[in-house]
Parts: sequence; structure tokens; C-alpha cells
Amino acid sequence: MYKFLVLLFAGLLIISCDSDTDSGEFVVGSDYLALKNKVVSIDTVSVNVSTIKLDSLVTSSTSRILVGNYDDPLFGKIKSDSYFQVSAYSFNLYSQNSDTDATGYVFDSIVMILKYDDYYYADTTQVQTLNVHRVLKNFKPNVNDDSFYNSSSLTYNENSIGTISYRPKPLGNDSIKIRLDNDFGKEVFNKLKNNEIENSTDFTEFLKGFVLKSSSTSSSSMIGFDTSTSLVRLYYSKGIGGTDDNYNADFTIIDTGKQFNAITSDRAGTSIQDLPLSKMSLSSEYTDNKGFIQSGTGIACRIDFPNIKQLKYIAEKGAIVDAKLIIQPVKNSYSTMFALPETLSVYIVDKLNRTKSTFTNYNGDEVVATLNNANDEFDENVHYELSVGSFLQKEMLKESDLKSGLLLTLPSLSKIVDRVAIGDQANKDSEIKLQIYYISY
Repeated sequence: MYKFLVLLFAGLLIISCDSDTDSGEFVVGSDYLALKNKVVSIDTVSVNVSTIKLDSLVTSSTSRILVGNYDDPLFGKIKSDSYFQVSAYSFNLYSQNSDTDATGYVFDSIVMILKYDDYYYADTTQVQTLNVHRVLKNFKPNVNDDSFYNSSSLTYNENSIGTISYRPKPLGNDSIKIRLDNDFGKEVFNKLKNNEIENSTDFTEFLKGFVLKSSSTSSSSMIGFDTSTSLVRLYYSKGIGGTDDNYNADFTIIDTGKQFNAITSDRAGTSIQDLPLSKMSLSSEYTDNKGFIQSGTGIACRIDFPNIKQLKYIAEKGAIVDAKLIIQPVKNSYSTMFALPETLSVYIVDKLNRTKSTFTNYNGDEVVATLNNANDEFDENVHYELSVGSFLQKEMLKESDLKSGLLLTLPSLSKIVDRVAIGDQANKDSEIKLQIYYISY
């Protein structure tokens, strides 16, 4: 029935609620056949926009080493360090035939190999500097669960055991190699050669893990590396010099639950530098008529419709049959460097910003806000579109005063740092718009 009504509305001349309205014949059910129904288009309902800071996000088990830093004119200085633990399935250095050869083995070198996973953000043309440090503390969460968060950290040795300065080439099958300190490599090698390490427990007791930190002083980029193929490789040989006498031992991230990204932001000097706790919202009136969304740092945008209940007084019997929310990214806030995400995830939240459910349509299917920028050379019609008719109908008919809002986030909260800024109703260049189609019968 809903789809049928929408098709009928598409053929009507519908005008604003502050003008005359058109009438037409509509089938709204067997009880209303042959009744003349009035349809109005309403575009004067208030839409409130605000920004919230979510509680800490789980960043372990995301299958991505996310590391780097960049400066964002709207969101501040963004940085991510990545903590991870490596191990192996075998800790023997001997060759295929005998372990008696092990006494003649000598250490050659040790490297960390990080394979790109195709994710990047910000300016990859700038040089990025990464440092490797040894973690000094066991990988145990500080809270009563098995997860690590974007706010988590572990004690590490301030002295770097490896560094690299490079220009990222994140697309393709390439990787980077960080030469690690020889003294560290010899320590690992001798532990294995002397059979002081026999299993993973022994190994992680000796080597708790690593933290990969970006130390670039200027703005650069955020880069993703693949946890399944990145590794630490130890090279050793018999010391004779032939190609058949060279060996290597690989140590990989076996437990992804022991890998997490510590994502931080310094918002000093931005319009969102004073974001309140997650139970509160900061109105767009105080943030330059903008709402903000960013993954990784846990920034989300809340949308409210404070006067929606007033619509039920339009007619004795009526209903919202459709409504479109047009969400416009702030003009000049996005670029090739700060690309707009294709979709925004939507949740229904209570007054304390607690999630009640995902956002669905009349049929119970999950709905997202979809970016529309086709054939728009000058970015004059770039916007996200979200159908909110079902939600507003329920809000209009609520008997209680407990109002729900919509929370806009990005589809992946924990493994990216993509962002978007949207305008509120007072933002002249990027105004959020709500078009409601209401039928009285």
C-alpha cells in the first residue's frame, strides 16, 4: 500500500503547506474507497542538529594496523598508533635434517614488513615517519572485557628499535620494510638458538609486542596495513656464504584480539574543541551551524525533530506517508584529500544518546543515508538523502513526551578516520532540508 501511495504522489502537483493544497482520489485501504483525500507537502518543520562524542570505540580485532597523523582544518590533529603482538608456530632454527647445525648459525638481520591494505586518508604525497618501539606490558585490557579501545595504551620503551621515512603508496600489493636494530635482532636470535624459547608463551613473555608510532612533525596521512600478511622476519645463515645457507624465521600477528589502534585527536582551536560527555549534545548553534561526524575518534551527529507532534493537529485523521531528509555536506569542507563517504549509518537514540535500534523503513529493512553527487561538476547538488517517513509517523503519534532522535555515523566506526561536516537549517550554503508528505482522510 505504501509503495502504491508513493507512486500516486509522484504524479501530483504538491505544493508547500503555506499555500493552497491540491486534492485527489487515493486508495488508503478498503475502508476509505472513494473518499477525497488531501495531500500536502510540508517543508517548514524544525530540524535540530548537534554533535556528540561517543564513548570509547573498540579498535581491537579490526584486521587493520592503522598508523599516521594529519591536520584537519575542521576536526583538529588526528593521530593513530598501532599496538600488536607477534608470535610463531615454530621456534626451531635447525634445518630440514638436523638441529645439530644450529650451533653454526649466525644472525644476519631483522626487519618488520608491513603490507598495505589499500586504506588511506589525507595527504599521501607527504613524507611519513614511523618508529617501532617494544611494548613493556602484557596485552591485557584495562576493563572487564576482552577488548582494547581507541583510548587504550600500553607502556613501551621510549627508545625506538627501528624507523622509516617514506611516501606512502597504499594502492596495490606493495609493502614497506623497516630495518630493526641489530642488537634487538641478535637478542631474539640467541634466545631461539639456545632453545630458551620453546613455545608462544615463552616468546611473548620475552617479547611482549610492538607499538608502531607516527612521529611526523608535519601533516601527512593515515595508512592502513594488513594484519594477516604483515610480519617480523629474522634472517640468519650458516655463515658459509652460499645461497642454500640462508634462512629466515617469520613472526606474525596470530591473535588479532591483541592488536589495536590508539586513535586520538587534538581539537584545540576548532569549533568542537569542547564536546561534552556522550550523554549530552553540543548544538550546531555553537559550532558555526555545522554538525560533525568522524570514525575512529567517535564523533557523531544527532538529528532531532522537536515539533513533529504538532502535525497531528493538521487534520482529525491524517498520516505522514513519506518524508525526505536532505543532508548537505558543508561547502568546501571536502576534497580529494578529505573525500566524502558514500553512505552514513543511522540509529535511533534516546535523549541520553543511547542506541535503541538501527534505523529501518516500513518493511523493517535497514536504511542508510546515501550520497548523491552524480553529474554535478560544481558540487551544487551534493547531498545525502534519507527517507524518514516511518520514523516521523511514529514520533508524531507518540503519547509520551519521550522523544527519539537520529544518530548519524559512518558504516565503519573503528578502523577508519573518514569524516563529514553537515549544515543545519541556519547554514545558508549547506542547509539541511526536510520535506514531509502528509495525507488527511
